[in-house]
Amino acid sequence: MTDLQHPDLILHQGLFTTLDRSNPVASAVAIKDGRFTSVGHDNEIVPLAGPNTKIIDLKGRRALPGLIDNHLHIIRGGLNFNMELRWDGVRSLSDAMSMLKRQVAVTPPPQWVRVVGGFTEHQFVEKRLPTIEELNAVAPDTPVFLLHLYDRALLNGAALRAVGYTRDTPAPIGGEIVRDANGNPNGLLLAKPNAAILYATLAKGPKLPFDYQVNSTRHFMRELNRLGVTGAIDAGGGFQSYPEDYAVIQKLHDEDQLTIRLAYNLFTQKPKGEKDDFLNWTKTSKYKQGDDYFRHNGAGEMLVFSAADFEDFRQPRPDMEPEMEGELEGVVRILAENRWPWRLHATYDETISRALDVFERVNQDIPLEGLNWFFDHAETISDQSIDRIAALGGGIAVQHRMAYQGEYFVERYGHGAAEATPPVKKMLDKGVKVSAGTDATRVASYNPWVSLSWLVTGRTVGGMQLYPQRNCLDRETALRMWTENVTWFSNEEGKKGRIQAGQLADIVVPDRDFFSCSENEIADISAQLTIVGGRVVYGAGDFKRFDDNAPPPAMPDWSPVRTFGGYGAWAEPDANKQPALARKMAMSCGCANQCGVHGHDHATAWSSKLPISDLKGFWGALGCACWAV
Repeated sequence: MTDLQHPDLILHQGLFTTLDRSNPVASAVAIKDGRFTSVGHDNEIVPLAGPNTKIIDLKGRRALPGLIDNHLHIIRGGLNFNMELRWDGVRSLSDAMSMLKRQVAVTPPPQWVRVVGGFTEHQFVEKRLPTIEELNAVAPDTPVFLLHLYDRALLNGAALRAVGYTRDTPAPIGGEIVRDANGNPNGLLLAKPNAAILYATLAKGPKLPFDYQVNSTRHFMRELNRLGVTGAIDAGGGFQSYPEDYAVIQKLHDEDQLTIRLAYNLFTQKPKGEKDDFLNWTKTSKYKQGDDYFRHNGAGEMLVFSAADFEDFRQPRPDMEPEMEGELEGVVRILAENRWPWRLHATYDETISRALDVFERVNQDIPLEGLNWFFDHAETISDQSIDRIAALGGGIAVQHRMAYQGEYFVERYGHGAAEATPPVKKMLDKGVKVSAGTDATRVASYNPWVSLSWLVTGRTVGGMQLYPQRNCLDRETALRMWTENVTWFSNEEGKKGRIQAGQLADIVVPDRDFFSCSENEIADISAQLTIVGGRVVYGAGDFKRFDDNAPPPAMPDWSPVRTFGGYGAWAEPDANKQPALARKMAMSCGCANQCGVHGHDHATAWSSKLPISDLKGFWGALGCACWAV
């Protein structure tokens, strides 16, 4: 074997879950030119090494195919990541407000402090949001904008002054600027049920310069790599213009700095001008244009604004306007004629069934067979609609929005109605194409392990048992939802999603075994090693020495990313590498003994129920010296 034929990289002494049914388990893999060339056992793979082959010993750790998010607003999220204080994964409002106060102290005028989604009040032990008075006390002069899901935003007095909302500001369509007894805005904005007022207000804030946006996007990709994400489908987004707002990601692609494989959908930006958008884009863009790192994936998630049923479960279900079908049909015919797949945001079955009427009508004239079109979200989809989607050859992309909003759904509709929102197990049993993602960064967190935990346990991040066992998945099925299943939705079946010879070499080595850790630990997983195309894009612990991909420090120098990192404020380690918030929780419990069950992760334990479905975890909990549960 010549040196040109030797692998570039060998990983060995691992426990590989390949998801290749013909070769389900391996201990070693060889990688050449970004693809797996051999998947087998150490005695078969290690001898293939040449003088220039890099060899990484996994020391018995579990290795999985890289995770692929089926619905992530990564382009928009990347442009803003360095400006945003993330409350994702923070378990107490006290800690969250402490973070906010510290960030206010270093944020220079006229910049804002923004907490833009990824959390819910139910994740906090206090089970509430801050008051506007509390925001004003922490930040009397610095604008603070806090977005909670798609239901509300809180603005302190400085932010109200910055955006110019007064008693004379007219009420927005589909939203509310809440006012005091004198008619003056009090800082609360409500979606009723349209989130446009929330987005429009956020868009008034300062933006980062282009080179800072490049740096910001690199840091967001790095954060995703830290959690084992190697690919995503970008679902477009409000106030995200094509091609202008895609220039940053295009630059990173051209300079070979993408560490996430990205397929992007084009999202219309003009109410009543949607047809013109898609007529223009189908002429100027080609479906699948690009490569394995950055490629076009069709239309959506917004096709026409009249079909957008925002999922604010604090509000009654919205009825779509009568013109929905006509406007949607005009766009779908353009897409079908040009053989562009599409994705369509749809929360409620009432919207889905009306959209299916349109799709079935178009199918009579232009067969949809072979177009990988699908619905996003589908929380209240009916059995009949699932069958209609299957008959038309479509798919359903689910996201873990109910992990963040389940309590509100139950409050309005009851536990019984919430037991299959969406009915993931039934969708799979009926043979429909189904995959999973997050819908981050605003309505839910980008952490894939929270989604995997939701699929397996049926619990919200606030600890509510939302689903019975019949709507929960086993761990392998959940993992397939995040890997090989996603590839149909980007028309890349057989190219990635498994650890298999010939497929793209994307791998994550988690910090604990996904298949043997307790259910309560799944949401706390992060990566020890992440590889994309045979290149190490993140390494920690024993694998840190292989990681030479870290971006330069976050820009600007006051960026919250510099202090807090991302999910769970992970970037504040002490000398023992223990995150600051975890230290605070551990110290507050008065526990004199080292807890072998919770590892002093009391915040998680306090918000969890006894893991009686996991006997190992259950008996460990009963014997726990720290009494965290």
